[in-house]
Amino acid sequence: MSDTRGRIETIPAGNRLELRLSGRWEVGCAAELESALAQLRPPGDQPVLIDLSCLDRLDTTGAWLIHRSIEGLRSPQRSVTLTGARAEHEQLIARVSGLYQPCEIQPPPGNALVRLVTRLGENALTILDIAASFTAFIGLTTISLLRSLLKPRRLRFNAITVHMEAAGINALPIVSLISFLIGIVMVYQGAFQLARFGAQIFVIDLLAFSVLRELGVLLTSIVVAGRSGSAFAAEIGSMKLHEEVDAMRALGMDPVEILVLPRVISLMVVLPLLVFTADIMALLGGAMMCWISLDIAPDLFLQRLRSTVDLPTFWIGVVKAPFFAALIALTGCYEGLQVSGSAESVGRHTTRAVVESIFLVIVADALFSILITILGL
Repeated sequence: MSDTRGRIETIPAGNRLELRLSGRWEVGCAAELESALAQLRPPGDQPVLIDLSCLDRLDTTGAWLIHRSIEGLRSPQRSVTLTGARAEHEQLIARVSGLYQPCEIQPPPGNALVRLVTRLGENALTILDIAASFTAFIGLTTISLLRSLLKPRRLRFNAITVHMEAAGINALPIVSLISFLIGIVMVYQGAFQLARFGAQIFVIDLLAFSVLRELGVLLTSIVVAGRSGSAFAAEIGSMKLHEEVDAMRALGMDPVEILVLPRVISLMVVLPLLVFTADIMALLGGAMMCWISLDIAPDLFLQRLRSTVDLPTFWIGVVKAPFFAALIALTGCYEGLQVSGSAESVGRHTTRAVVESIFLVIVADALFSILITILGL
């Protein structure tokens, strides 16, 4: 009868044990059925046959109990076989079994050194996979950029303008303030050290070379990575989470061309301008500190600056900016496109975008320094 509660009958059958399940195996009977299943103790290594031909009803809870019983009874010496199941019952049990993912409550004990080496190896393989995927993404973006340059009408100039305003104009206040303060700090600290040798005038050389060649572009790139790189990752990640990127693909649109290219192009345009502004503000802050603390008048500061700094020194920092901008934008967009699952994934990949952008910028700056030294610039 369909209203009978679930039951388990044990039927000895020669050299095997037969379990006949009948009645309703549903969530309302789960407690009783679980208690009955816990008392099953097949003798020895007898094979077990589970007969489902008398089942009236079966829901997900009942299917889970059957699956767990099978896993509990099965062993290397004992086989467990299902028989007599209706097609819908068999499909439900198979579905529940496929979703089952066992997890260890407590990690297995082992050698701490082995675990450490294993973890380092797994992390190294993960980094290699990410590097390969990111390299492929750079190639895909480059192909899309070349295709758009051959057909400029494909470029989304409105989107480029909007991102230029967000990543460039809106970033001017914070970049200018940080650079101005860095100029003040460098002059103050440099003058304190050079005063012991009576060479305070050389603090202008220290400021100019440090800011124009390294600190201006490096600090600006780090600020932009934390500000715009994270924004790119969060924006695209949110779109990915809400399946807007999938909708673009379904409509035959290229997400790289629509979402990635405008951000990369806009940042490559505005970052050199931000670096130029940062250089000027750092020199301005240094000049003010020289006037206040060292009594070096602005005209003497400019005269010394003009005799010390040549045009290549200025261009070295500015030329780095588009490369750093491309790395920041590509990393932010790449991490945004990796978002999946939940809002927690957006935060995780946004954080990774900032960390990876800063890391890549510093590595690229080191490579530029080596190249500039080899070229003798």
